[in-house]
Amino acid sequence: MTDKKEATYSIHQLAIYFLRLGTTGFGGPVALVGYMHKDLVEKRGWITEEEYKQGLALAQLAPGPLAAQLAIYLGFVHHKVAGATIAGIAFVIPSFIMVVLLGMAYKLYDGLVWMQAVFYGVGAAVIGIITNSSYKLTTKSIGKFNLASFKQHWLLWLFYIAAAIITFITQHEQLLLFVGAGLIYMFVKAPPKWFSNKTANTFVLLQIGFWNYEAGTLGKIAIFFAKAGAFVFGSGLAIVPFLHAGVVTENHWLNEQQFVDAVAVAMITPGPVVITVGFIGYLIAGFPGASVAALATFLPCYLFTIIPAPYFKKIAKNQSIKAFVDGITAAVVGALVGSVVVIASRSITDITTAVIAAITITALLVNKKIQEPYVILVAALLGIIIKIVV
Repeated sequence: MTDKKEATYSIHQLAIYFLRLGTTGFGGPVALVGYMHKDLVEKRGWITEEEYKQGLALAQLAPGPLAAQLAIYLGFVHHKVAGATIAGIAFVIPSFIMVVLLGMAYKLYDGLVWMQAVFYGVGAAVIGIITNSSYKLTTKSIGKFNLASFKQHWLLWLFYIAAAIITFITQHEQLLLFVGAGLIYMFVKAPPKWFSNKTANTFVLLQIGFWNYEAGTLGKIAIFFAKAGAFVFGSGLAIVPFLHAGVVTENHWLNEQQFVDAVAVAMITPGPVVITVGFIGYLIAGFPGASVAALATFLPCYLFTIIPAPYFKKIAKNQSIKAFVDGITAAVVGALVGSVVVIASRSITDITTAVIAAITITALLVNKKIQEPYVILVAALLGIIIKIVV
């Protein structure tokens, strides 16, 4: 017996809710999915507990930013593709507008002392926030840092450590590494029915320039961000190593400081963290660049949600698919850790920034209720005081 019920709300009400959440929802993916449960399941009763759990499972199972995928799925529950589309757009558009406006201000005032002072403090705090987030992702996706977890999930920890080291050394995203980790873990943990035990054993043994852009650049942006969007599992911050390698190292679209500032912008705006792609796209190629980057990043997320949504109950029970995703997730989180080390090595430039980063990590670990935007605000004020007043 299922507790699925008919819709008690209109698609217009759905749009209004997600517009509000996208405008005021601070705190990152974990907080955002919590808001959805409290508002849509507990308060309004629009979504049943079962429907919410199915949506959360799909959002964790498929590639794509967690909060955005859950919003799309919940829109799909009673209003199908139209509801999924409206919910996704309404959730993302407020923060997209904010990051474009911030991109305009960044380009306009980047040369001013006060703007540089703000991001001096903010950049250090962002390193602390990403470090803390990567720790949370590690414990959530793989396990706690203890002997029991190492023994039980040794293969996932191996993928994790290998991805961290390879990302740090090469400073590139390794898509084949992620896919390979997923395939290996799937064949070892839950091989498909067509894959015989004998074959499996053999396999294991072998294991303000608003419109300033160039047409060619938009094509490159579309391809790169679509690729990045297709490999984000769980948290928007998991996209950081992909973005850093492609935007800074390979294509040289942004320098190191601009990239750290872009991540900071994602922290101080509501909505999905991955919306930083809009800010990055704006710095590369103005508003067209922001639009293409955002669309390319969220399109895979949208498709990976609405296509399997009608069949998800059956898909979710497939142990091979679960194992495949677990393997990929371990490698992606490991890559995030490696990327944090790379970014920190270039962004922590003196004792002051090191202290700010260390204080940020400590504060977030000690007081789990502190929200990132407040940390960013304090860091910005410290930057102004240190660089201008003192």
